[in-house]
Amino acid sequence: MTGTMLNSLDLQGRPQDTRIVVAMSGGVDSSVTAALLKSQGYDVVGITLQLYDHGAATHRKGACCAGQDIHDARNVAERIGIPHYVLDYENRFRESVIDNFAESYALGETPVPCIECNRSIKFRDLLATARELGASALATGHYVASRPLADGSRALVCAADADRDQSYFLFATTREQLQYLRFPLGDMTKPQARELARRFGLDVADKQDSQDICFVPTGRYTDIIGRLRPNAVLPGDIVDLDGRVIGGHQGIVHFTIGQRRGLGIASTAPLYVVRLEAASRRVVVGPREALRMDRIALRDVNWIGDGALDRAVGEGLEIFVRVRSTRSPQPAWLRAADGGGYEVELVAGEEGVSPGQACVFYDAPSGQARVLGGGFIQSATAKRVSEKAAARGSVAAPPLVEAMRG
Repeated sequence: MTGTMLNSLDLQGRPQDTRIVVAMSGGVDSSVTAALLKSQGYDVVGITLQLYDHGAATHRKGACCAGQDIHDARNVAERIGIPHYVLDYENRFRESVIDNFAESYALGETPVPCIECNRSIKFRDLLATARELGASALATGHYVASRPLADGSRALVCAADADRDQSYFLFATTREQLQYLRFPLGDMTKPQARELARRFGLDVADKQDSQDICFVPTGRYTDIIGRLRPNAVLPGDIVDLDGRVIGGHQGIVHFTIGQRRGLGIASTAPLYVVRLEAASRRVVVGPREALRMDRIALRDVNWIGDGALDRAVGEGLEIFVRVRSTRSPQPAWLRAADGGGYEVELVAGEEGVSPGQACVFYDAPSGQARVLGGGFIQSATAKRVSEKAAARGSVAAPPLVEAMRG
């Protein structure tokens, strides 16, 4: 009977017989994760990845996985009494994350490097290393949770602390990876995590959170992109929706969809960046209403909902989608696209939908909703005005909308 009992991480065996590798970035969240599991009796091994070293970045507040953070992670490991290793992943990080980041911007996209780092560095390479070390699981300090399902698989769900939820950045996690990953902070708030850090006597208890683009030493990402992809900083035209030239710019890298400030053009009405045309180096601007998109074409779709994706989608699947990390999930339909692949139709439309960003699928608009997967935004289009008017006049609101109203 005892052989089938599960420990606090839903794994078989006593904690002291269960090795867990913890990804330690040097911040408070991963440090608390390691200390918490150690206090519960697990055989904890801490691993810190050295991902880059840009000189100034190693001592800059808000940088992670460089200089000072490696030092902090080592101190935490010593404090709680666990072995700690630093692995040099600089080459992998440069190839998988930094180069892709620069290439995406050069194509007129707005990439999310944290997603690629989680997908290709932490949950692929580091996970493989954890297996080699004989660990039963890889634990991280992400604010997201996983739940066991009846069929033995695991579901990824939003964190209890909505303000800290990181599910958007983890949508590309596969079912196989979910079986091996654990997120001990998923049901905690940030203040609770900091209080635990103080209770464990960790020097990082009040440490500042890391910034999103961790590898940019000056905070100017355009410097890195200009060095790696010079074509992204070549001058070009700013044009209106009819193609008329109304200004100039010093590189499409300085713009993102939905941007209003810093356009450098005079206008009697507010103008926003509606589209970036990388091939011709044109920045297309227009009124705010031109930002609203209804249909999103996706690439690299990852599905971690129930069953096979095509079967789940069928003629159309009602879901909620988040098109930027700071946005709330909105009701939408997920469908197979006519030319292959998948697309999302937004019930109410969204402004500022940018290629390169993620479109993440959820089964509910709030709370600890289950993450069903997601994909990267390839392109976005708007319905014709007449089409929208007809839809408003003749089609009842879908159940998703009614659920939100309720």
